[in-house]
Amino acid sequence: MNIEEVWSQYRNRIKAFLHSRVSNSSDVDDLLQEILIKVFAGLPKLEDTSKVHSWLFQITHRTIIDHYRSNSRSKDIHPDDLWYEDSSPEVRRDLERCVEPFIAALPDETAQLLKAVDIEGQSQKAYAQEQGLSYSTLKSRVQSGRNALRAVFEQCCHLTLDTRGNIADFDPKSNACDNC
Repeated sequence: MNIEEVWSQYRNRIKAFLHSRVSNSSDVDDLLQEILIKVFAGLPKLEDTSKVHSWLFQITHRTIIDHYRSNSRSKDIHPDDLWYEDSSPEVRRDLERCVEPFIAALPDETAQLLKAVDIEGQSQKAYAQEQGLSYSTLKSRVQSGRNALRAVFEQCCHLTLDTRGNIADFDPKSNACDNC
């Protein structure tokens, strides 16, 4: 895979991603050039070309963070320049439509538990009392249920996580993922 192929395929998506997180369009252009330089330098070292998408958006994410860190050291920062948010509402919105179908694919007991606690917002203590379980047992079941849900997501998509473990981006593994 060469730089021309990669850049022509991903440049517009990276630029749109930058615009969603950086308010100054001049900064977007500067960051786009900086990312291109990093991609040019790092692409020959990339061992698994199937991970190009994730790798590019990690570079982009880190470049944005570095941009805001360097600006925070400057004394002439305008408040409008500080609106960068680490979460990605587009990614979250795209994946939200999959949550309920994926929960439904879990065993019934686990699905009911996750629907009550995570979808309907019922407290874990109240659900534990309602089901006649100890609170610590329920907490363990919620955790294992969430892990099972994550496994269903990972069967369908390649997930890219940020440093806090939040989903930064995703790529469907195939078109066979009919559940969402």
